[in-house]
Amino acid sequence: MPFDPSTYLVAHQVSYAYPRRGRASAVDALSGVSLAVTKGSFTGLLGPNGCGKTTLLKLMAGVLRPASGAVTLEGRVLADLPRRLAARHVAVVPQDTHPAFDYTALEIVLMGRHPHLRTMQLEGPADLAIARESLEATGTAHLAHRAFTSLSGGERQRVVIASALAQRPEVLLLDEPTASLDLGYQLEVAALLRQLSREQEVTMVMATHDLNLAASMCDTLALLRDGRLLGHGPTDEVLTAAMVRQLYDVEADVQRHDRAGHLTVTPVRRAG
Repeated sequence: MPFDPSTYLVAHQVSYAYPRRGRASAVDALSGVSLAVTKGSFTGLLGPNGCGKTTLLKLMAGVLRPASGAVTLEGRVLADLPRRLAARHVAVVPQDTHPAFDYTALEIVLMGRHPHLRTMQLEGPADLAIARESLEATGTAHLAHRAFTSLSGGERQRVVIASALAQRPEVLLLDEPTASLDLGYQLEVAALLRQLSREQEVTMVMATHDLNLAASMCDTLALLRDGRLLGHGPTDEVLTAAMVRQLYDVEADVQRHDRAGHLTVTPVRRAG
C-alpha cells in the first residue's frame, strides 16, 4: 500500500530507542517506520515479541515522542499536544489493568471522562450518562456497581473498553486485548470490537500475536520485525504463507475458511 502522508493517522519515518541502564548506548525499538491509517479502518499490528508493536502504539497515542519522525492526527503532531487534549482524540486499551483501589465498574468507566474535565472538576450528569452509554455499548451495564476486581477476565476487558469509549475518542489503540483471555472470552471481545468498529465508526489499531484474530477482525495489517515495517496493506493481500515465514520463521498454511469467512493460519513447523 503506497504511503500517503495526508492520511488520517500517520506515523512518518518514526524511530525510537529505549535507554539502557548504566550504558551509553540505547536499544533501538523502531527504525524509520511509516504507517498510514485510514479513518474508520481496523488495522492490526503483527510481529514477534520485541518487534516494536507496543512502542508504535505508544507513539501513536502521543505517550512517547519519537527520536526522529512524527506521528500526526489530521495534521496535528500528537506528541506536541497536552496529554489531556491528546486523550480526547486517542484512547488506549492496555493488556492488563490493575487499579490501585477497589473501584466499581462504573467508576472505572467514569475515569474515561477525565480528559474532558477541568482540574479538580468532578463528573457531572452528562459524564455519568456517557459512562452508562459506554457500559451499555459493551454489554456491561449490569456490572456497573460490581467491584472491578471481582469481575471475570472477559468482563474486566469489556469494562476497560467501555472506559476507553467514554473518552469519546476518534482513535482506539488496543494492546493485545485478548491475550490473557480463554477462547470463549477471546471470541466475545473480538465480536464486541467488530461491532463497535462498525456502529461507532472509531478508527482502531490493535497489536496482537494472534494471526487468526487479526484475520477475522482487521481490514488492514502492518507487519513488524526487528523494529522495521515489512509490509502494510489489505489483510487478504498481506497475510500470506511467505509473510508468516518472514515474520516468525514458521512454515504455515494460510487458507480462506468458508465457514469462518476469513483467512485462517495453521502453523506447520519451524522454517529452516
